[in-house]
Amino acid sequence: MMKLFKKNELLFAILCIVVYVIVCGNLRNMGDDSPYMAIGLIIISIILFLFVKMNGLMGYFGLDRWPSNSKEMLYFIPMWIISTGNLWDGIYVNYKGLGILYSVISFVLIGFIEELLFRGFLFKALLKEGSTTRGIIISALTFGMGHIVNILTGHTGIETIIQMLFAVAIGFIYTFVYYKGESLIPDIISHAMIDTFSVFGWENPVTDKIYVIASIIISIGYCYYLSRLKNPAESD
Repeated sequence: MMKLFKKNELLFAILCIVVYVIVCGNLRNMGDDSPYMAIGLIIISIILFLFVKMNGLMGYFGLDRWPSNSKEMLYFIPMWIISTGNLWDGIYVNYKGLGILYSVISFVLIGFIEELLFRGFLFKALLKEGSTTRGIIISALTFGMGHIVNILTGHTGIETIIQMLFAVAIGFIYTFVYYKGESLIPDIISHAMIDTFSVFGWENPVTDKIYVIASIIISIGYCYYLSRLKNPAESD
C-alpha cells in the first residue's frame, strides 16, 4: 500500500474509495444491524488505521490534533446543528437487541473510514495535483455521488437523490473544516453523529426534506464564512 501511496497519492485514494464502496455496499446488503457488517467495518478501520499509524502519517492526515483555530471557526456550531438532524423527527429506536449495538459500531466506524478516505486520502492528494478550489469541489461531489450505492441497499431513487444532495452539502463543510482546521477529528465526530443518530431517529419524509434544505442553506453560509479564514499556518 505504501509503495502505491508514495508513487501516486491520487490513484491510491481513488482505488481505496472504489474498493470501499464495493465492499461497504455488499456489507450493507446484510443489514445495518448485522454483526457481519460491524465486523467487516472493524477490519477495514484497523487496516486503514495501521497503514496511517505505522507509516507515520497521523500528522499528515490531521489525526493527531484538534484544530488550533476552533474559535475562529465558530467552534463548528453550524456543523453540530446539522449533525443532530436525524433526531429532528423525534426519538425512535430502529433496531432491536444487539442490532442496536452492531449498527452503532458500524456507523461510528463509517464516520472514521469515509472521512479518512474522502477528506484525508482524496482531498490531500487533490491539493498536490492542482488548485484548492478544485480539490474542495471534487472531494465534496465525489462524497455525495458515492452515496448512489444506497440504491443497492433497498433505498428508492428519490431517497437516494435526497441523500446525495445532503452528502454534497455536508461534504463541502467537512472539506472546508478539514482544510481550514488541518484536523480530521471534528469531521469524524460529526459524520459519526449523523450516521449514529439515524439509528435513534424517527423518519418523516417532510422533515427529512426540511433537513436537507436546511443543511444546504447552512452549508452555503458556513462554507462562505470558512473560505474567508486563514489557515493556522498562514496566521503564524
